[in-house]
Amino acid sequence: MNLFDVYPINEITIVKAKGSYVWDDKGEQYLDLYGGHAVISIGHTHPHWVQRIEEQLEKIAFYSNSIRIPLQQQLAEKLGKVSGKEDYQLFLCNSGAEANENALKLASFHTGRKKVIAFSKSFHGRTSLAVAATDNKNYVAPVNETENVIFLPFNDDTALERCFDENGKEIAAVIIEGIQGVGGINVADDSFLRKIRSLSDEYEAVYIADSVQCGYGRSGKFFSHDFAGVNADIYTMAKGMGNGFPVAGIIIAPHIKPKHFQLGTTFGGNHLACAAALAVLEIIEEEKLMGNAVMIGKYLKDELESIPQLKNVRGRGLMIGFDVPEDLKDLKKNLLWNQKIFTGEAKPNVIRLLPSLALKKRDAEQFIESIKEEIGLLETV
Repeated sequence: MNLFDVYPINEITIVKAKGSYVWDDKGEQYLDLYGGHAVISIGHTHPHWVQRIEEQLEKIAFYSNSIRIPLQQQLAEKLGKVSGKEDYQLFLCNSGAEANENALKLASFHTGRKKVIAFSKSFHGRTSLAVAATDNKNYVAPVNETENVIFLPFNDDTALERCFDENGKEIAAVIIEGIQGVGGINVADDSFLRKIRSLSDEYEAVYIADSVQCGYGRSGKFFSHDFAGVNADIYTMAKGMGNGFPVAGIIIAPHIKPKHFQLGTTFGGNHLACAAALAVLEIIEEEKLMGNAVMIGKYLKDELESIPQLKNVRGRGLMIGFDVPEDLKDLKKNLLWNQKIFTGEAKPNVIRLLPSLALKKRDAEQFIESIKEEIGLLETV
């Protein structure tokens, strides 16, 4: 049997990881500034995270949600404390797509409505309704197509107001990434998020803050939506929540009431997932990683902005993107193969940085020196 060929693969086999570094099967060391799509939040194989999982594995790895799992309540309390959303409710699942799927479903249950507002360049996942709300036709199969999703321009107050004016009584939810990841590190204006909040209140729609990639402290606040100074009704989480262990969730405002059997999951909130997620929150809090994201992120942005060949440096904290001109189109590839640095990209010409929130200043400095070296080499070719 062969693997189903859906991913373009770099011919690198990673066999070991620690902190912000990974090593391949030939012993070559790489600086990881991508974290496997923003998943590595506290650094690879953090000893406390490893210990938490190992200790739990010796006790019980899994049982279903038909029994009480005290770790789930411990996680809810810790998440409420670290995020500042202590009066919210937690539902645990397994992936970002599943989190968004459940959020959209819950919004529809709550409002009794079908329509969803999403935005240009959005990415919310690859499952049924999540992908229907994703602005990329390459990901949407015919069976996913629906007239229930309305796509609007990102950061366009006028278009949003017009849509609510015309469809307000049909709109179940507005779903928006605080910072678009796959779409190219596009930051939602604080004023635009406040407009979503006010219109959602006026028309009794549900504001869903997709924080799968831009959440969990990556922006320097726990949720990047928090910069706007308003609360969403539902926040979706995954990526950095387990530091590589598959775990995701949604937190739900207290006015949305639960009903048995509306939502459910087999693996969500299992013992190992909760142990991993608790370790992440404990480390974020103890090591002050949100503060580190602010400090190192500012250094990176300032340095990148000083390089004239790079355009439109943007982002918050350690979620940073910048455009490269056509003559530097090989920059990402050369950073990987020449400098041994993993970065991400968004088509057609965006490089994305999504490192561990524990990234050290010396590693950030190494990246800046490497990028300057590669730009110099490319310009002399």
